[in-house]
Amino acid sequence: MISDQTQIILESISDGVFTVDMDWRVTFFNRAAEKITGIKRKEALGRLCSEVFRSSMCEAACALKSTIKTNKPIIGKTAYIINAKGDRIPISVSTAVLVNSQGRVIGGAETFRDLSEVELLRRELEGRFTIGDLTSHSPLMQKIFEILPAIAASPSTVLIQGETGTGKEVVARTIHGLSPRQKGPFIAVNCGALPDTLLESELFGYKAGAFTGANSDKPGRFALAKGGTLFLDEIGEISQALQVRLLRVLQDRIYEPLGSTRSETADVRVITATNKDLAEQVRTGVFREDLYYRVNVVRVELPPLRRRKEDIPVLADQFIARFNRLQQKTIPGISTEALSLLMAHDWPGNVRELENVIERSFIMCAEGVIDVRHLPAELTSRSSLGPVSPTARSAQEMFNVQLIRAALERNKNNRCAAAKELGMHKTTLFRKMRKLGIAVTGKDGRSFRTGKLTPGK
Repeated sequence: MISDQTQIILESISDGVFTVDMDWRVTFFNRAAEKITGIKRKEALGRLCSEVFRSSMCEAACALKSTIKTNKPIIGKTAYIINAKGDRIPISVSTAVLVNSQGRVIGGAETFRDLSEVELLRRELEGRFTIGDLTSHSPLMQKIFEILPAIAASPSTVLIQGETGTGKEVVARTIHGLSPRQKGPFIAVNCGALPDTLLESELFGYKAGAFTGANSDKPGRFALAKGGTLFLDEIGEISQALQVRLLRVLQDRIYEPLGSTRSETADVRVITATNKDLAEQVRTGVFREDLYYRVNVVRVELPPLRRRKEDIPVLADQFIARFNRLQQKTIPGISTEALSLLMAHDWPGNVRELENVIERSFIMCAEGVIDVRHLPAELTSRSSLGPVSPTARSAQEMFNVQLIRAALERNKNNRCAAAKELGMHKTTLFRKMRKLGIAVTGKDGRSFRTGKLTPGK
């Protein structure tokens, strides 16, 4: 079926190749096919291809069967096989028909490429940008991603600081999901949403008869979070009196429900969060210094969205995908012009504000992509970009401007250090700055201000 010269060539390539006759029995099996499948050639020849090449396509979507039926080759179709060890191997498949000298179809040929290394690389790259429910391309967030697994593995109390809407609870849930307590409950309490008397009973619970209306025992959040994680949001809002009780729990790991004479053990991992400067509150006497040191064992500081604008495109895509699932719609994405306006906004409400903008735009968009007309008026009317041009002010340009500015800001306008962080040569960075019109005076005193986009405009 295959000439000797052709066989020599097929034996020398790294792609697996096999051929079948019209009864679907294997007639050729090269050396690479042996290596990828883990099946020896002598065991493969004469057997049904579905017994040898155990693929995800075999039952319902066999590429080779489709090619023989339609006489149309298939190139680069992704699938996976189960090798002789039972491992799942990702592959890329291409097919063609075999014809004899009279032009009659006598079988088919299939080549397949092992994509295991590519898949490992893809997962490695994804892992760098995703941890738990957090996804970010920002170098500032990457530093947090690097330390979160170690924080999660420890039993220490964590303080998460950041402006309102930066995603403090998402980080807390991620820490819980990576921790040894992940199978336990995650209980969140907003300390700023309840008056002090109610918050105390919510946290510690109470016994029947503790006060008027307490007709039965009620477990508090410390009890409900047993074996898991208790997240205390807006910890800076609690009173001095409640701070004393909370301090005892963190020090001794015991507490008493209201009206009880018996102590309970607090088998929880405590994570706290605030949008206030607790150190400043300690200096002014609003927050107890001893409690501050108890909650500030490990601190995570979340950057505001305006300092990680390179994440806006990926966050917008995530929100659109989620709203598509919730509302059974098929909005494909957001237009270049609309994304440019999102990149230009300062986002005082951070990620939460971005989510609200996408949700509103999603509602206003009946079909097609989200465009400028679907965005809230406060974004379109106050935009500092002026009239949006998809060529001069594309989303990609705005993305690059924000990315470079953020790197320069983090490196105190040291262009060489910023170029190193961005993974490019310093001359490449200089060229991009000139093209984008980014002006910055570095340590050498030079300044650039050319191009279409002017800083602050």
